[in-house]
Amino acid sequence: MDVFQDRIGTDQASRILQLALQSEGVQEATTSFLIHDLSRMQQRIESLQAVFPPNCLHALAIKANPLVAVLRHAAQAGAGLEAASIEEVHLALAADCRPERIVFDSPAKTVAEIESALELGVLLNANSLPELERIETCLSRMTSTSRIGIRVNPECGAGSIAETSVASKTSKFGVRLSEHRSQLIAAFEKYSWLTGLHVHVGSQGCSLKMLADAAVEIQTLREQIEAASQRKLQFIDLGGGLPTAYLGDDTPPSPADYMQTLRQRAPKLVDGSLDLVTEFGRSVQAGCGITFSKVEYLRPEQSMLITHVGADLLMRPAYMPANWKHAFALCDASGQLKEGAQSETTIAGPLCFSGDIIGRQVPLPAAQPGDWLVIRDTGAYTVGMWSRHCSRSIPSVLGYQATPSPNLVSLRQAETPQSMVQFWS
Repeated sequence: MDVFQDRIGTDQASRILQLALQSEGVQEATTSFLIHDLSRMQQRIESLQAVFPPNCLHALAIKANPLVAVLRHAAQAGAGLEAASIEEVHLALAADCRPERIVFDSPAKTVAEIESALELGVLLNANSLPELERIETCLSRMTSTSRIGIRVNPECGAGSIAETSVASKTSKFGVRLSEHRSQLIAAFEKYSWLTGLHVHVGSQGCSLKMLADAAVEIQTLREQIEAASQRKLQFIDLGGGLPTAYLGDDTPPSPADYMQTLRQRAPKLVDGSLDLVTEFGRSVQAGCGITFSKVEYLRPEQSMLITHVGADLLMRPAYMPANWKHAFALCDASGQLKEGAQSETTIAGPLCFSGDIIGRQVPLPAAQPGDWLVIRDTGAYTVGMWSRHCSRSIPSVLGYQATPSPNLVSLRQAETPQSMVQFWS
């Protein structure tokens, strides 16, 4: 099985939970914590490196999981990092990622942020034609080693989740190709420092066809730019885009499927004639994470259990349950997987609003207070989207390493009531 489809199973989750309960990282008062499988993350990075050409920089999207310790392990495994804000650029630097392996994307860069990025020497993708003018002004008074590209909207349409699709005609991202092709080509003729193209259509809910359609558009534009400017582009940033499996019947494409499609439909992009950049996030990180949260109360009349994480950790499943679903399991207080007859259960979180529901009609065995709810595939877009509603503390995060023998390391300590007072002070 491809490592991108090989999720943490319930049996392994139970073993990890038992290991955690015996460790110093989980105290008697602990009500929830997260695990990030560092070995699995490294395997996924290595899988990308094996499938893509050797001149490809795999810059993991920081927004998917911004924990500095996780980012540092990713950089040590050979990944670069993609930042969607200047703050994320500094997270990448704190993770010991070299500036030339950091990609800075944002639709709202200030002049000061552009200058900072150019001084650092990170790869910089402009989001618009006016941003190119800002970059030109900055470069007129400084020198930089940054590689600079511009994001193009190939207008491939929205996937099945419109809110996370970024290549529709109404998207705020990139320069619309249908309206501004000639201006894009002219920009490369005007600015010798402009050496790359960036495209990204979205991830979850986006098909392999959408990714390939975008690649074809970028390849055509590349040829037109090189013919007009009489110079070769240095890099193409293909963005992220691969969805991930959250439920048992999800069958997303693998990186190998993606590369095979690119070789068929846009072969000149992957023939080694220019550098490639990718920005995978969810497909690398989501399946590496798992969350354990104690069952605190039962409401039998509603077939409901109350636990300690809800819309604070799983914002999208709570607010958009039709589009975002997670798989769940149940372990007893000692970490043993619970089995037996199942019934449809509602999983409610701790927050003070009625929509704090993260699972509806979930088949689970009979629960009791003190059991551990297992939430699978929480390695991406969970802690990084943590909500401060009700001012609950972010749980601790532990890193799991399978070799040379199973062990856990601390990646982030749990917040405390005192740290929450400091946050709001």
